[in-house]
Amino acid sequence: MDLSVLSSYGSLLLLGVLTTVKLLVISAVFGFALAIAVAFARLSGNPIVARVSKACTEVIRGTPLLVQIYLIYYGVGSLFAGWPALRDSVLWPFLRDGFWYVAFALVISVGAYVGEVLRAGLRGVPKGEIEAARAMGMRPSMIARRVWLPRAIQILLPTLAGETVMLLKSTALASTVAVMDVLGAANYIRAQTLRTYEPLLAIAVIYVVLAFVIERAFGRLERRVPVRMPR
Repeated sequence: MDLSVLSSYGSLLLLGVLTTVKLLVISAVFGFALAIAVAFARLSGNPIVARVSKACTEVIRGTPLLVQIYLIYYGVGSLFAGWPALRDSVLWPFLRDGFWYVAFALVISVGAYVGEVLRAGLRGVPKGEIEAARAMGMRPSMIARRVWLPRAIQILLPTLAGETVMLLKSTALASTVAVMDVLGAANYIRAQTLRTYEPLLAIAVIYVVLAFVIERAFGRLERRVPVRMPR
């Protein structure tokens, strides 16, 4: 094993790390936002909304993420490529980039998986806290925003940390559609140097470091995030 072969590819690995982190942040932020909507839809008193959200969630959770990425990238992407107006528009540089298709697939996946987790967390919030908020004269929307959702998130922070680490590892699938993330950079180095273990070992260390940072960040949040009851 000769790790010196990686010295010429430091900038490529850095680019891969930045791409992975960018994909992770975008997918986490928008995916968690979608998960909140999914969770409240599942708990909605409207049976149509609840059933539609449940059906969509089961479809996403029941199909492999790689298949979803392929369907979006090769399916939707090919439809966009067939529209001359889109190819000549300012949107085409984004629509031809596999990064955004992977990000979209990850957002949907996070919304489905974390939505189910968050639904369980919302149901686990003690009813006494909700009743206390009602007794204070809070509107249902304010209860959801200021009491119910924050309390559920506080309860679920350890689980959300694990989901975020899983999301980090899922970003490696981006390399299957020519996105130069960490794994994509490693594959390029392997092709150029004909060395297998060195680049894979390097990105394994990178993933471990990123996962450690995520876990520490959520650990700090778990200790510091209070549940605020309005006065």
